[in-house]
Amino acid sequence: MILNYIWIGLILLAVVMGCVQFFAYGQSEIFSEILNSTFDSAKNGFEISIGLTGILALWMGILNIGQQGGTVNTLSRGVAPFFRRIFPGIPHKHPVYGTMFMNFAANMLGLDNAATPMGLKAMGELQELNQDKQKASNAMIMFVVLGASGLTIIPTTIMAYRAECGAANPADVFLPLLMATYFSTLGGLIACCIAQKIKIWDKVVLGVISFLTALVVLLLVLAQRLPEETLTSVSSIIAACTLLGLICWFIIQASIRKVNVYDAFIDGAKGGFKTAIGIIPYLIAILIAVGMFRASGAMGLLEEGLANLFALVGINSDLSAAVPTAIMKPLSGSGARGLMIEAMNTHGADSLVGRLCCILQGTTDTTFYVLAVYFGSVGIKNTRHAVACCLISDLIGIIAAFTIASIFFG
Repeated sequence: MILNYIWIGLILLAVVMGCVQFFAYGQSEIFSEILNSTFDSAKNGFEISIGLTGILALWMGILNIGQQGGTVNTLSRGVAPFFRRIFPGIPHKHPVYGTMFMNFAANMLGLDNAATPMGLKAMGELQELNQDKQKASNAMIMFVVLGASGLTIIPTTIMAYRAECGAANPADVFLPLLMATYFSTLGGLIACCIAQKIKIWDKVVLGVISFLTALVVLLLVLAQRLPEETLTSVSSIIAACTLLGLICWFIIQASIRKVNVYDAFIDGAKGGFKTAIGIIPYLIAILIAVGMFRASGAMGLLEEGLANLFALVGINSDLSAAVPTAIMKPLSGSGARGLMIEAMNTHGADSLVGRLCCILQGTTDTTFYVLAVYFGSVGIKNTRHAVACCLISDLIGIIAAFTIASIFFG
């Protein structure tokens, strides 16, 4: 419903702005430009979606190898001590731990569409443990908040979009995105722990948070001291080593367990093809609305106003062009994706704005979509403190994204 209003609003504002340009300034070609933008945007959306097919097929195939080879179960056992502390209401060794971890793993690999089915399955299992079927349990809220925070280790689709938009090095946002999404998830976790009176100072919880935070802060300090070219190179090397190491680990463990790795990859890759084809109409729809909005001159006025505001408070005015993506992200994933692509096409994939929009896209998930789909799937009407914790996570993620992008690429 929210996306419906956003879509209609962008198109109507574009038409109104076109009328203003025509009657007030005599720009007779404005309506032709707005109309032509719809054709260009539709073509662009289709080409981008088709270009994503290979990337999504690759990583969904790799993820399926990890599932069948037991790597995901191995990781699940590794995080079990931490999970038991932040999900105290779930019985020890309950199957939902594995399902939740599969959801988090898919999110961490940047496979949002693969994560949703596992997330819905986890919500169903959590609802079975829930005493009040109309009200969200603490475990449900913690799970949804962590999911909506969008912790991403490998931004698969974002790297694919950057490659399609002509980025010289699509993986150069890997490290800054990892840092920003970590702070977003950390903010949501702490907010939930406070609301649910979970002991953050428990030695396991505190140990995990302290270690990860120290690691991210260390990376940020190093990032500030390294020249931009060196920093980009280091980030690319870390990204490459992580991706290749993960692929090798999945394949080796699956081979040890006598899994037919090739067939497992093919089965998973088929899902990637279906996903890429399935997003075509959604991507085209939002790109058309955003394209009309920009062609009418409304986007330029918005960015100019934000640039003046940023300059007034001493912030790099170039960052203002990324604000629409930051605002859209909690409301609509496809809308934010369209704005991200539009920013890369307009300013360049390797510009500060283009990179920042990619970081914003990967920092958090689509909060209101996650809340509606996950809670709606099990009939929860009273979501309690879930919305507040999710929005705190979003705000922290946005601030972190702007700050880290300025450090790395400013």
